[in-house]
Amino acid sequence: MENNQTEIDEALHVLEIELNRLFQFYEGSLDWSTMVYEFWDAKDILGHLVFWHESFARNLSDAAEGRKPNPLRGKLSEVNQQSVETTRTVSIPELIERMKKAQEVIRHHIYDDSVTLIPYKRGSRPYSRLEHLQIVAAHIRRHLKDLHKKFR
Repeated sequence: MENNQTEIDEALHVLEIELNRLFQFYEGSLDWSTMVYEFWDAKDILGHLVFWHESFARNLSDAAEGRKPNPLRGKLSEVNQQSVETTRTVSIPELIERMKKAQEVIRHHIYDDSVTLIPYKRGSRPYSRLEHLQIVAAHIRRHLKDLHKKFR
């Protein structure tokens, strides 16, 4: 099913609203070492989201530029653990900058009609451009809700 530009426009706009809400949250001066989940603190959640956003940007740009995408591999729990471990020592300002760069890549390639499906993770089904935007926005929204609940 091919997505039309209006749907992509709307989904991209929603994603950018969620990203702005995320950036505003992390511009505050809270204790980012506060545990939000059993094994993740507030900073880990940002690292996790950045890791996945960079993966989305990389897979989308690979597909748009004719390279074979190399999606993440492993069980979701393992990849999520990797997302935290590989970003744990990165500062919050740097994580936000990386997220913004990934979003620029997404914005640049999301309207490329030659991209019909974007791989997400090996062993998982690929998503259309529209689906991917919607899933990413919902993912950010879900974590933001948990963060706001914890820091209320």
